Amino acid sequence: MKIQVMIISLLFSVQLFFTGNASLAQELSAREIVDKATRKANGETSIGNLKMTIVRPNWSREVEMKAWSIRTEYSMIYITAPARDKGQVFLKRQNEMWNYMPSIDRMIKIPPSMMGQSWMGSDFTNDDLVRMNSIVEDFEHKIIGTESLDGYECWKIELFPEYDAAVVWGKIYLWISKKEFYQLKGEYFDEDGGLVNTMIASDIKKMGDRFLPGKMVMIPADKPKNLTILETIDMTFDIPLEEGFFSQQNMKNVR
Repeated sequence: MKIQVMIISLLFSVQLFFTGNASLAQELSAREIVDKATRKANGETSIGNLKMTIVRPNWSREVEMKAWSIRTEYSMIYITAPARDKGQVFLKRQNEMWNYMPSIDRMIKIPPSMMGQSWMGSDFTNDDLVRMNSIVEDFEHKIIGTESLDGYECWKIELFPEYDAAVVWGKIYLWISKKEFYQLKGEYFDEDGGLVNTMIASDIKKMGDRFLPGKMVMIPADKPKNLTILETIDMTFDIPLEEGFFSQQNMKNVR
């Protein structure tokens, strides 16, 4: 009899554990979900190596790079290949961006008029790099449903820009997995409601102390045969990095 009571008690405790965790997930607001997923993907700091493949109907091109970041506010990208681009550096500090070109030994600040232009000939824009943090701060968030993607049960979250937010997107849909908080898909719309880009993430693998999607594919809606693949080769999180590292002076020294 005592054994039966113990088993019933144990089963009840397990049920409470899972019910409690489910309730906790349900209690998260849409903004908290987006914030948690963003923090997981970025960490407090990160250092990693990435490869970007730009695919066009008649050609493709690969760009390799090393990247450093503090949250979403500061980042440095050093191009390591191909040879013609090696040594180029991109610096992001808050909402400003610079590009150092060693071939002409020139530092260029990216003006607002160029923020919508392609970054390194890809389907990502300069604004995509600068506005990474705005996905939490500059939008209103609303859970509009749930969907399954690649076996992951996901929240579907709708993002509308705040009234005075200086953002390029009129609306965003994000699919974030409920248990793992992976950002698995994103759809980005212009101010008229037209679909501009679709982002699809896959290839979950261990990076540093966590599991994350290792591949991100960006597909422009008006050119479906074009796409850009961004692969994370390796990434380390939460290592010491100072804000002073992300300076114009350091752009010429970083390797």
